[in-house]
Amino acid sequence: MTPVIDAHHHIWPQIDLPWLNGPMQPRIFGPYETIMRDYLMDEYQRDTRCSGVAKSVYVQANWAPERFEDEVAWVQQSADEYGLISAIVGYADMSVNDVRPQLDRLSKYSLMRGIRQQFHWHKNPAYAFAKVPDMALDDTVQRNVAHLADYNFSFDLQVFPEQMHGAAKLVAACPDVTFILQHAGMLAERSEAGWTLWRTNIQRLARQPNVMTKLSAFGTFIHRNEPSFIAQMINETAQLFGVQRCLFGSNFPIEKIWTDYASLVKAFFDGSASLGIAGQRQIFYDNAVRIYRL
Repeated sequence: MTPVIDAHHHIWPQIDLPWLNGPMQPRIFGPYETIMRDYLMDEYQRDTRCSGVAKSVYVQANWAPERFEDEVAWVQQSADEYGLISAIVGYADMSVNDVRPQLDRLSKYSLMRGIRQQFHWHKNPAYAFAKVPDMALDDTVQRNVAHLADYNFSFDLQVFPEQMHGAAKLVAACPDVTFILQHAGMLAERSEAGWTLWRTNIQRLARQPNVMTKLSAFGTFIHRNEPSFIAQMINETAQLFGVQRCLFGSNFPIEKIWTDYASLVKAFFDGSASLGIAGQRQIFYDNAVRIYRL
């Protein structure tokens, strides 16, 4: 069996995540009472124990923005203690006048590899995160994202299909930055029109060589682990990007709301079988090693 690198997971102490405190608020992934608690490395290790996970990449989990360094420091400490976390994608605010002081603070942590600031906006308020739909087109944002190249940091790009035209312009403005498209472009609508929009617009990003994509979070909008849908997303995305630019991520513990880790990994392995052992090796291991310098 190919060893697995989980290129997208979260751990969290509940006190530091306002969206997990207090009454449940509407979220993009639906009701989440079952994970409204601490999710720490002991539990993540139990979840992944029988799934061949050799390394993992922690992706920022929306601590209070002013505590961006505290989050990375805490994850670095967890990595030093447990060893499974091999890279960290932290948070920095690309809308400030100059993001470099934030990047300077983060660069002292040895596992820092990239930044995620979620740009996704949707006409459905329950799906929207960014305050405006076109952050990627902002001159300040583009200038700050371009600075990531000086730190050898990647940018985890999270947008809906409707936003990919602007996202493609951001990518083109930052040719020296590696972008990792989150969740294969967040297909939220599986109607014929929704599939057409996704297929048309994601090609704008797939054509640009500095864009990779994560095969992850396919249960977000359907709230279940659906192997046939996972297989379709893997194979269509791999046709667009090539297997050398796709990598697996679990999005745990969010996907834990409706499935267990072993079942999720099995669905991804089964769904990628047509790509062959060599293709699976790239998706589940080699590409993450290269992109996140593991």
